[in-house]
Amino acid sequence: MGPALPDLSVASLLALDALIEHSSVSRAAAALGHSQSSLSHTLARLRRQLDDPLLVRAGGRMQPTPRAEALRAPLRRALAELRLALAEPSFDPAATTRELVIAASDASMVMLMPDVLARLSAQAPGVDLTVRPLERRRVAAQLEDGAVDLAIGVAPPEHAGLVQQRLTREGFCVLVSGDHPDVRGELSLEQYLRWPHLLISPAGSGPGMIDALLAERGLSRRVALRVPYFMSAPSLVARSQLLLTAPQWTARRLAPSFGLQCLPPPLPTPVFACVQLWHERWSNDPFHSWLRAQLHGIASVAREQIGPLSVGVDDRDPSQPPPDPSADPQTR
Repeated sequence: MGPALPDLSVASLLALDALIEHSSVSRAAAALGHSQSSLSHTLARLRRQLDDPLLVRAGGRMQPTPRAEALRAPLRRALAELRLALAEPSFDPAATTRELVIAASDASMVMLMPDVLARLSAQAPGVDLTVRPLERRRVAAQLEDGAVDLAIGVAPPEHAGLVQQRLTREGFCVLVSGDHPDVRGELSLEQYLRWPHLLISPAGSGPGMIDALLAERGLSRRVALRVPYFMSAPSLVARSQLLLTAPQWTARRLAPSFGLQCLPPPLPTPVFACVQLWHERWSNDPFHSWLRAQLHGIASVAREQIGPLSVGVDDRDPSQPPPDPSADPQTR
């Protein structure tokens, strides 16, 4: 450990720098915007703290002592570095090199990630992206400990220190094969209940959100196939007679590629919010702020391209998850 430092405030160091630079209490006071009396008191305090006169009269004017001259250069460097450290940080996406970890739901990846990747490639080519599954029960801890930089999907329960911003307000569509033998351009509730369904179920068991809605009406459907991931579902629907109830924006984006019909559900379904979620310590970070702005802009463009919500939605609070609080809207 080095020698003990004098108990000097930043204001005292700035005053000392000005006194050494100008070799005059009056000129230093003018440069700092202080009164001459105030700076005289500061000089007296500095003399006591540093045990040196610092400025002495010689030949009719004040001159720095050898101790003050020895402090001139290191003091100037230290203050310059302090100003740089405290200044508003500059940010150039093109010059940024770092790894970014995003936790995202499967459906959010389909909807946003192609555009996110294109935006990063064009504007921040030095950023490497890792996407992890969004686990709503663990994401708060992951954001808090830094394992994840940003999360995208349905918001978990409120947690101290986390900040969220809504990206989309989304309903549901039903995806059906383009050559389905019974469903042609519209879907009745009777057809919906008659034909088997594909259920995206990361857990692999249990009823989906739609099953809870049907049960409220004393109805049920047959789930003939469960798969854990969204990306496998459209090709399975295209080559079968299965029905898939999916988040509307993602469904509309995928339907043309697989020749699928994207139809309004025949019963009221909830609207839910897709958000981006981060820890508050990143709120003012230049790169993180830039990234969140890109995601918000991408979501805004997607809203315009995909159009309004499907008819048949219910009036549940759009900021809240669907009816079963333990259910993810990706589990349908």
